[in-house]
Amino acid sequence: MARTGTGTLLSRRNVKLDSFLKRNTERTVYERIRVHEPCVVQSDSVNKVFMHVVLSDERVYLTEYPPRTLTVAVSFGRVRDIELVNDLPDFLSEKDRERCQHIRIVYIVEKSQIKGRDWLTGGRGEELPPVAPPLHRMSPVITLTSEGFFLVSLSSLDLDQKEEEPLPTLKSTRSASCPNPETLGLWSIPHPPGLHPPFSSPPSPPQRSPEKLHSQGSRRIGFMLNRLLRRDRLDTREEMEAELHLYAVSHTSTIYLHLQSAWNSFLIRSTLLLDPRYSRRCGGSTDAALPSIGWERTAHLLGQLTSELLQDGINLETLYLLLQELRAAAERSVELRLLFWRCGELCVFLVGTLEDCLGDRRSLGGGSTADQLLLSTLIVQTLAVMFRETEVEAARINLLSAKKGALASRLLLALVSGPEPRTADRESEVQGFLEEYQDAACWLLFEMLLLGYETSRSPSTDSNRLTVAWILRVLQPHPHLLSFVSHQAQQVVLVLSDLQDSALSPTRSVLLFQRCRLLLACLQHNKQLADHLRSHFREEFRYCVKPSCAEVKLPPHFPISRLTVRLVDGVLAAILKT
Repeated sequence: MARTGTGTLLSRRNVKLDSFLKRNTERTVYERIRVHEPCVVQSDSVNKVFMHVVLSDERVYLTEYPPRTLTVAVSFGRVRDIELVNDLPDFLSEKDRERCQHIRIVYIVEKSQIKGRDWLTGGRGEELPPVAPPLHRMSPVITLTSEGFFLVSLSSLDLDQKEEEPLPTLKSTRSASCPNPETLGLWSIPHPPGLHPPFSSPPSPPQRSPEKLHSQGSRRIGFMLNRLLRRDRLDTREEMEAELHLYAVSHTSTIYLHLQSAWNSFLIRSTLLLDPRYSRRCGGSTDAALPSIGWERTAHLLGQLTSELLQDGINLETLYLLLQELRAAAERSVELRLLFWRCGELCVFLVGTLEDCLGDRRSLGGGSTADQLLLSTLIVQTLAVMFRETEVEAARINLLSAKKGALASRLLLALVSGPEPRTADRESEVQGFLEEYQDAACWLLFEMLLLGYETSRSPSTDSNRLTVAWILRVLQPHPHLLSFVSHQAQQVVLVLSDLQDSALSPTRSVLLFQRCRLLLACLQHNKQLADHLRSHFREEFRYCVKPSCAEVKLPPHFPISRLTVRLVDGVLAAILKT
């Protein structure tokens, strides 16, 4: 689903439900809704009821069919796993059974919340936001599959059923909609923060020295003690697992992909909010609380900025300052990011400027190297921001895939042409700028791979789609691809070995997650890259990379930590595979 400049849905297959959501949700809730789909729902208090599943970037909502009330089923902050179950539900008819997607959501709830729940308020007196006028924004997201891949919510698919969609045939005699909403007793969870990824330059990881061995060893023991104490605190709160089962009865359903996407995006954004610099840059508030200046005003400001960037004879300093302004505005405004893709001229300009910076290696020597690296890093960071939460914008995929993916190919090839300063520069500050560029390049390539997972699962027969395999196939002949991938692998080894004992920052934790995603994509989708990683890094991963180090270095209160530890196990298994 996507929105036009006035905030209306481009795909409005269920007008009644959308109208109901506008009337019965607050603006900050409605603007975050990205898809809704009919499913058969089952939980500890709902027994196979046909309902609408309404998905935002932070929660799963449920409403009857037809809609009468709305409640929070689960917050992504409580989710521990989302998976597809390979079974044939016996309560469905034979036809519906064969096309059904059974999705199981495992989440954590406190035992104290079990009693006293009802349809509208849930435990601890938490209520749904009051009615408010229609919204003007929608926030799309990222994705993870059971195989360890990321997917992205799809932009132009028919995600909603027709307004008069027939109910699936159930073997039981229960009504298709709940006769008494108060009997459902679903969870109502606090509203978690929403945010966007920071692209400030993260600090270089501290190096270990012999004089600090004792103090670092003490800190490591402290990390373990903190982890044990946290586990004990969780036990004292008597948390328990609960399950929510969704049965999507359409073979074209994308609800599972959207759930995975929203959950993983939530984990990333919630982790990044813990970075003080990011929090200060974003005003220390959630995205929902940031005031919106409206589509027309945003379009006007973006037009002014675009005109200044595209002016003839612009000097390097002015270009850098204008790009800083563009990136900062994009981090705060999803409307601006959506409009960026509709104004393809600016994206083409940024790709061309990146090619100019990195294409001629003779221009990267001497005193100009630092300036070129700083500008290249800022361009890559800006483009990466523009990818965030714009999956449902059809103009994005249309622009990148036009002319058999010409623009996407240029961007990919420029991205891994990462500058290689002269040997004399490697001991200077230029080396630090180079590492910052490599971090930013990993982030943008990660976003490109998300686009690849999106198109890989879309129902299209176009052989020129920007799939993950297509992305890696475009990069494969590039002379610097192997060195680029090797650098990413070396950073994972460095972080997950005993060479560093310090805990990771929020930004570095997310970067580790992204690097592992990138490595896993290479290992599973490209034989040449898989062979290279196994031949050059098998022993380092076997003897230096320790999953226990990931558990120590990833603070347990970081939302991304649990999933990253699982991902490290997956990368380790893939690279040691014989």
